[in-house]
Amino acid sequence: MNNQDLIRLGVPQGDALKLSYEHMRRMFARGLDREQVEADIFNIVANPPAFFTDELRAPLARAIYRPGPATAGPRAELAPWRQWGEGLEAEAVKQMANACALPVAVAGALMPDAHLGYGLPIGGVLATDNAVIPYAVGVDIACRMKLTVYDRRGGGGDKGSRRTGELASWIAGQRDRLANIIEDETRFGMGCEFKQRREHDVMDEDWTVSRVTNRLRDKAWSQLGTSGSGNHFVEFGAFTVNAEQAQALGLEPDEYLALLTHSGSRGTGAQVCDFYSKRAMARHEHLPKELKHLAWLSLDDADGQEYWAAMNLMGRYAAANHALIHMHIARKLGAHVILNIENHHNFAWKETHAVNGEEREVIVHRKGATPAGVGVLGIIPGSMASPGYVVRGKGSPESLNSASHGAGRVMSRTKAMQSFTWSATKKLLAERGVELLSAGLDEVPGVYKDIHAVMAAQTDLVEVLGQFDPKLVKMCPAGDRAED
Repeated sequence: MNNQDLIRLGVPQGDALKLSYEHMRRMFARGLDREQVEADIFNIVANPPAFFTDELRAPLARAIYRPGPATAGPRAELAPWRQWGEGLEAEAVKQMANACALPVAVAGALMPDAHLGYGLPIGGVLATDNAVIPYAVGVDIACRMKLTVYDRRGGGGDKGSRRTGELASWIAGQRDRLANIIEDETRFGMGCEFKQRREHDVMDEDWTVSRVTNRLRDKAWSQLGTSGSGNHFVEFGAFTVNAEQAQALGLEPDEYLALLTHSGSRGTGAQVCDFYSKRAMARHEHLPKELKHLAWLSLDDADGQEYWAAMNLMGRYAAANHALIHMHIARKLGAHVILNIENHHNFAWKETHAVNGEEREVIVHRKGATPAGVGVLGIIPGSMASPGYVVRGKGSPESLNSASHGAGRVMSRTKAMQSFTWSATKKLLAERGVELLSAGLDEVPGVYKDIHAVMAAQTDLVEVLGQFDPKLVKMCPAGDRAED
């Protein structure tokens, strides 16, 4: 087959034509004849997204794919992107391809924990040219992780204690005290707040940077230091490091009592996303349906500058929420903090990356993805019954210096409620030595991917520097709408 034959089948000119010849060579090598290869290419052209997860056909399918009508403004060819992990949701992969069709898209990456989201999939990374996409940051702006490691080691002893393996027993023995500390110093649920407001310098910042933050400052203050709902949590657990890992973190090899938290910018962050995503969609009302939730704001325009300022304020506000939780719990616990690690995983950053061989500034959106530049520390949690990891980034250019943000869901909340029971879940938690204070059935371990498989799929992106095993877990009780 020649160029004319391929164009007749519907293959667009450019990279797709070149990849068609590579595809034909692979198919002929597998024993297919010309008629079968022609039919194969015809099927790919007819429905490219159907082949996004087909290892043999995905490169050609992605090169051919164009969302919506050509007059709507997508790129002539998709921006380059790469996927980590296997067996990802076909619709999540399609969402990544859609994002790379945007005229402002520069490059992309899809993490091994990816699943369906609004606009950009969860686990999606997208670099754009001087533009920010509210839904590519996410509804819960600056959703983030924070780990505090205490000087309680190997059974709760002092700094000299090394009775490794006894920490879980000590936590179990202190169950009531630790549970009371969590219950006293955290708040979960939609609209939750402390009766006596928490104090933090973030509330003294300029909240007039956007009309949304200006209007909602008081609401944000009322929710300061709280966790919200959905997949947000506060957990006591055991943090374990071996000799090599301990040296990298400035610790001694042992098991340590640690606190891990996951939450974001609460209702104010969600309102910022809602307002500016609507402003963006109004500016790009002719985008095809597949790209509607990927509408962008130029950073040269007032709306883009307002959103950028509001997003960064929400980043500092979310960090303050975690800081307050950890500060109050450490104070109540009476323990000394020897290590703090934290990171956003729903955010956008101005970064410099090589694009087509040239270094340039781009806006990198990480929606459910962990920053993983060279030497950058981050936290990748599993589930309430599986380990999480402290990681150090390797700085992979193809991933835009990113890694997964967790295990990633394998089913919707509705399906989870239909698929699991509390009796089976409690049995599993007991086997894993986990005490659950509260959570919804839509957050049980079975709704998440195997964290070990996710980590194995990204060994080129991060190295593990420590393992956190949950022992005492608090999440939003059943019944509240998810904020994540």
